Amino acid sequence: MHRILSDPRAMGFWSTDPHPDLETTAEWLASMIGRPGGTDFIVEFGGEVIGKAGAWQLPEVGFILAPDHWGKGLAHEAMAAIIAHLWATTDTPRLTADVDPENHASIRLLTKLGFHETHRAEKTFFIGGRWVGSIYFALDRPTLAPTSPAL
Repeated sequence: MHRILSDPRAMGFWSTDPHPDLETTAEWLASMIGRPGGTDFIVEFGGEVIGKAGAWQLPEVGFILAPDHWGKGLAHEAMAAIIAHLWATTDTPRLTADVDPENHASIRLLTKLGFHETHRAEKTFFIGGRWVGSIYFALDRPTLAPTSPAL
């Protein structure tokens, strides 16, 4: 994970600056693993760690992928599995996501997964010496269609 979390390209739209050292990544991983209510998963592809996806803290979900794996549909595959897992294992009525307005790829991905924009805010994170805003998205738990009586 340190290779990803220290990469300025991968962290360009993340909520923190790139990790400066292994200790920072180890602390991040320890907090991810030990956090009550968290459902984060390390994403592997071809035996290589390429990112993480999950619920940082329900109902908020998120993902990060190594830049050399962008545009291959892997984030979509990971998040679709996460969403299905969360609907099956929790009773949360809605999932949410917070995206940098400049992160067009993540906005497209969330929209493709069925999320809709709920609102926007300015100056939500101070990263890399500048303020960035947020677009907030939500995905409501699917409801089962009522069954019609047999005729």
